[in-house]
Amino acid sequence: MSSERQRDPKHGTRLREANREQLAWGPIDVDAQLPQDHPARAIAAVIERLDLGKFYAPIEARQGEPGAPAIDPKILLTLWVFATSEGESSAREIARLTEMHDAYRWICGGVSVNYHTLSDFRGAAGKHFNELLTQVLALLMRNGLVDLTRVAQDGSRIRASAGAGSFRKAASLAELVEQARAHVKVVTADPDASARRAAAQKRAATDRLQRLEAALEQVPDIVATKKKSGAKDATPRVSTTDPDARVMKMGDGGFRPAYNVQFATTADAARVVVGVAVINRGSDMGQSTPMLDQIKQRTGVLPAELLADGGYAKHQAIDEAAERGVDVYAPLPKPREGQADPHLPCEDDSPAVASWRQRMATDEAKQIYKQRAATAETVNADAKTHRGLDSMPVRGLDKVLGCALLVALTYDVLRLIVMST
Repeated sequence: MSSERQRDPKHGTRLREANREQLAWGPIDVDAQLPQDHPARAIAAVIERLDLGKFYAPIEARQGEPGAPAIDPKILLTLWVFATSEGESSAREIARLTEMHDAYRWICGGVSVNYHTLSDFRGAAGKHFNELLTQVLALLMRNGLVDLTRVAQDGSRIRASAGAGSFRKAASLAELVEQARAHVKVVTADPDASARRAAAQKRAATDRLQRLEAALEQVPDIVATKKKSGAKDATPRVSTTDPDARVMKMGDGGFRPAYNVQFATTADAARVVVGVAVINRGSDMGQSTPMLDQIKQRTGVLPAELLADGGYAKHQAIDEAAERGVDVYAPLPKPREGQADPHLPCEDDSPAVASWRQRMATDEAKQIYKQRAATAETVNADAKTHRGLDSMPVRGLDKVLGCALLVALTYDVLRLIVMST
């Protein structure tokens, strides 16, 4: 990579860029079709302020080099953020809207976008959404719009893109792997298939084999987790559709394949997301520590107070938070019959845990804790109800995290727009 390209990833790229002032076939003035106060314009304006260097760096179409011009990543990112703000998470539907909806056509500016490109972009760019979220938070903090003194954390189980019937035991998985390997050899050696059909068959067979092998590799970890948790049924089962998904207890009491999506939200008027994590465990226990680490890395500061529900109240996590100067506000477990008042310190309590017990007995702490439901829980509800995160459209921990980050990025972009007006 040349030194010039290292300094400026966009340098010399040949791109199909949006031209929103051109007349479209009809003729239609694309820019005139969209009201000046439309949310798509505001979202595009925020994205214009972000550094998208990592999106441009991999583009091979450069001046003086062969290859068709690439679609400007700015268009694809704006499409995804605007679509997510509208609650749309389907790449196929977004591609359809780019031909029919004024806002989507305005974003494209005459550039044709298909669903494959949109889907591939979301899958590959998920790792970059994390940096963009940090950039948006920097814009909010630079303008004094965020108070990080108090942060609330909450987890939500999101339905995975896998059926309950896709879970298999280790022996069954091993048998399926052998069958899949044999199938790959058969489709690869098929002399009657056309080149295009042979490539498609091989791709499908190889994809299935990779998923089955990934599922089989996860069996030891699941066995260890079940033994550690003391589960009655220690028989490991892994999904052949999404090996990273786990069966979790959902909000309605049922058990389904899911992921546990964690959001940390400021408890101030801005109410912005400052931390995102995805795990494939149903328990929230101990998740406050990595979230605090992420907040410090993302913003440069730690909150003075962390609000979380009882699922996070692990004594070790409370000790680790206290070492960082963070007071935890979380309800104490209900005492069993015959047990003493849980607010009284126990003999084996550390000073931080004893302080937590005493703190949660005060009326002030109870009032502070009430803010958790009005912040973290509302963000999770917004993600599920209005941003398309009621179920996962992708598979695998990395891609699921990318989707969660896209929702958080969209949410914070919308908050930035509201707080700046």
